[in-house]
Amino acid sequence: MTSTTTALVTGANKGLGRETVRRLAGLGWRVFLTARDTTRGTAAAAELAAAGLDVSFVPLDVTSEESVTDAAELVRASVGRLDVLVNNAGIGGADDTPDRTRPEDLQEVFEVNVYGPVRVTRVFLPLLRAAESPRIVMVSSGMGSVATVTHPELGALVSPSLAYPASKAALNMITTQYARALPDIKINAVDPGYTATDLTDHKGFQTVTDGTDAIVRLASVGSDGPTGGFFDRTGPAPW
Repeated sequence: MTSTTTALVTGANKGLGRETVRRLAGLGWRVFLTARDTTRGTAAAAELAAAGLDVSFVPLDVTSEESVTDAAELVRASVGRLDVLVNNAGIGGADDTPDRTRPEDLQEVFEVNVYGPVRVTRVFLPLLRAAESPRIVMVSSGMGSVATVTHPELGALVSPSLAYPASKAALNMITTQYARALPDIKINAVDPGYTATDLTDHKGFQTVTDGTDAIVRLASVGSDGPTGGFFDRTGPAPW
């Protein structure tokens, strides 16, 4: 079993996920970069490994129980435990108004943004419990904050929609319940902020480095760190 800190990041072939892998590996950690697209995931991991980082690709589709189970087995066989799990994989879904949104539109987004983190967390729990100080980071969004979207000024900046905000609000609640049920693991949600990625059509004013500040910070907390919280790059964020 390796003594190096080990981490796994879902949805990591580009954007916030890839930058999270780069930064965690830059700390000297062994990081598993996962993606459902094997070609893109392999290429991303190879680029980071070529830069001297300890990064390996593991295929993982968060919507597939078989894929998640296979990924966990690969990690178990490789290092025997997992110190940090970053549930980053997410999709935006159709950007329709609430009155035009169909139930199946929510289902598509929830499959990745809500059921995905639950599926991955459940399967990887034995590996996390094998670590001395395990941590889980749920990559959420300020759009999942009821306080933010109902704020007179902040809420006015975001067009009303159902699927994505509802999925992230659900992920926030899931985070709190995991933290209550699993006191031996530090489990927190983060709001990366409005970041220039494919998800935002690169309209965000933050770089991916800015957007991963909270992720890296919460992935690195010690045994005395917070759990069951919601954070952005400046500190605690409103629910």
